Amino acid sequence: MLGPLGDIVVLDLSRALAGPHAAQMLGDLGARVIKVEHPDGGDESRGWGPPFVGPDHEISTYFLAANRNKQSIAVDLKSADGKRLIERLVRQSDVLIENFRTGVLDRLGFSVERLHELNPRLVILSITGFGHDGPEGGRPGYDQIAQGEAGLMSLTGPSPDEPYRVGASIADLLAGIHGAYGVTGALYERERTGRGRVVRTSLLAAITGVHAYHGTAWTVGGKVPAAGGNHHASIAPYGAFRCADGMLQIAAANDGQWKKVATLLGIDPDAAKYATNRDRFAHRDELIADMEKALAAHDRAHWLARLGEEGVPAGAIRTLDEVYAWDQTRSQGLVVEVEHPVLGTIELPGPPLRFDGLEGFEHTAPPALGQDGDAVLAWLEERER
Repeated sequence: MLGPLGDIVVLDLSRALAGPHAAQMLGDLGARVIKVEHPDGGDESRGWGPPFVGPDHEISTYFLAANRNKQSIAVDLKSADGKRLIERLVRQSDVLIENFRTGVLDRLGFSVERLHELNPRLVILSITGFGHDGPEGGRPGYDQIAQGEAGLMSLTGPSPDEPYRVGASIADLLAGIHGAYGVTGALYERERTGRGRVVRTSLLAAITGVHAYHGTAWTVGGKVPAAGGNHHASIAPYGAFRCADGMLQIAAANDGQWKKVATLLGIDPDAAKYATNRDRFAHRDELIADMEKALAAHDRAHWLARLGEEGVPAGAIRTLDEVYAWDQTRSQGLVVEVEHPVLGTIELPGPPLRFDGLEGFEHTAPPALGQDGDAVLAWLEERER
């Protein structure tokens, strides 16, 4: 199989979004991903919608977003036969992904010790809501709960009095990304040590791990950041601005870019209140008002063209249909075509990484529940010979 992980087998016991997203990322890198689902309904995200598509409107587009490049087998983890099959699969796998609440996998008979007894080379990725230990270890958590508890909602929205959730399930997605990143590191380490290890992350860790300058504003600067709408917490001008027919975004992150913006808009770039970023930020409300007064003279297309000519970072605020129709999106491989057993040819959001020489990588559609049971068993028997 094509891809950097073409010889890696991933046993995906996870469901919902964080774990499946991590497994999907590994699948995008060429790994064989075997998704284990309960025979009664499978992954819970199969029931999440709308929208639902298909002849009987039974296929969740939510599920389609996190399960490309996988095979599905239906297994009851509580049954004796199911446990035996999982043991066989563990012996033949390189990676196991799970996002059960702390202790669940142990009660099913698959503690870390047991898994490494079956396969000492196994890399185990465990994703939880708030961590597997600590005073609140094992606490259940979904994305929006974690966004609030990890402080992200306090940074998002029009004002400190109106905290907003980020539109995408960013805690889940980042946990999946961090998890896949950890797995690749553990696989590389295994080449030296010959042994696998446990990689742990959580929704709490995923959000806290990307606080970046907001985090150091508090830990070093002693300032508690707060929501500031569509404008940057440290740089001005950097945000969304009104023009004649709507809004556009302008990011002047240094004084050189600011001078270009100011000259274009007829504002004195060297005025004392606007001369440096510190000055501009201190007078940000006045700066926004001056800029929007000038921008009101023309439409978005006019200003984006002029700003582009000057080399100033600027852009539209697109809806998702516009994003997926955009030639630039498609040129980057961010839309992939797959053949679904029920829906036929469909387009899915594509992987964010591109590897030179792998342009011919063929993605597979998210599977129907248990559709690959026979194929996986045949592969497993071949591996065991």
